[in-house]
Amino acid sequence: MLPISAEALAALPGAIRRPARAEWSNDGQTWRPAQLVPGSAQVKVDQTADVRYTASAELAGVDVGRYGINDVVTNVRLWQGLQLARREPEWIPAGHYVVSRPTRTRTGTVTVELAGREDELRRAKFPSSRTLGPASARELVEQLVGEALPGVPVAWLPGVAPQTTVPQVVSDDRWGVLSAGTDSNGTGTGIAAALAGRIWADARGIITVGPVPTLSDPVVWRIPRGPGGALVDVQEESSAEALVNLWIVTSDGGDGSAVITAYAWDDDPNSLTYAGPDPINDPLAPQRLGLTGVRLRVDRYSSAVITTQAQGDDVARAKLADSLGVQASVSFTSACNPALEGGDVVEVEVRPGAREPYLIDSFSYTLGASSMQCTTRTTTRRL
Repeated sequence: MLPISAEALAALPGAIRRPARAEWSNDGQTWRPAQLVPGSAQVKVDQTADVRYTASAELAGVDVGRYGINDVVTNVRLWQGLQLARREPEWIPAGHYVVSRPTRTRTGTVTVELAGREDELRRAKFPSSRTLGPASARELVEQLVGEALPGVPVAWLPGVAPQTTVPQVVSDDRWGVLSAGTDSNGTGTGIAAALAGRIWADARGIITVGPVPTLSDPVVWRIPRGPGGALVDVQEESSAEALVNLWIVTSDGGDGSAVITAYAWDDDPNSLTYAGPDPINDPLAPQRLGLTGVRLRVDRYSSAVITTQAQGDDVARAKLADSLGVQASVSFTSACNPALEGGDVVEVEVRPGAREPYLIDSFSYTLGASSMQCTTRTTTRRL
């Protein structure tokens, strides 16, 4: 979760002022204010998407063109304020964006579609196929980001190993190498994926490399029902469409070296998605033990960037953590917490007295509004 004071967090369910502001720049140094048309700025955050932050807004008091808002060099920053009584607003970043489709309206305002800085990295493909490495993940990532976004820092979160050596790869896709790209054979070439992590631009525009979030991460916000609680409405819906309970991860360097194979499966007998005691070496165990409810859902991942067994094991566990839970939809209709980030774990009182952890995959809100909608994921258990 983004920094937020304890007082502001506790006040979210109440009647507090929620000012919003926007600013724009064509050089990344000088930022000019833009007037937001009230209710026009819609923000969506999706931690499973290539571009984590997207938005749309209507701006007043700005021009369009070379010296105004344009879709070549203009960046826009949005902010959501929380103002308690007799205090200055506490400003929380709501995304750092590049602009597309600026349109002048009949009333003189400008509407814009906005996408996070990953969009610039995706568009900055190499002019021709390029040989990269061997080098450390930190060296390659910071080099590739710096070429496309000069001066933009890279943050490395705990849980990934930036010192990991990346073997030689050949690609013409900058974002594919940075994130989770594949070659023509479907073999992974992405550095972040091979670190059992992800790469994204955060709410401040900082390029961040971090681990895949899991439900075992610390709870950042507790959302109770009832008077004074942040939750008014919950809609529970489950889907096992993307569920995988057994991952097989292999290396494929294409250089004749021994292939690394790693496995990860749901080994919790109390889990609804239990894959059995050992589906690799003892696939008949469920039949022998009378485990009639065991069902395998298998997927595979191959990467040319995995070079050690430990790295393969980490990737397999990360893949499992990201695909094991069923999808559950939870709607927050009374309290918008702009400090939330995709991948945060929240505790929701889904039924009176029943509090469960949920991992936030995506959420959306309107700047200045008091409500937000979240799509979350949890893990079901046998009754």
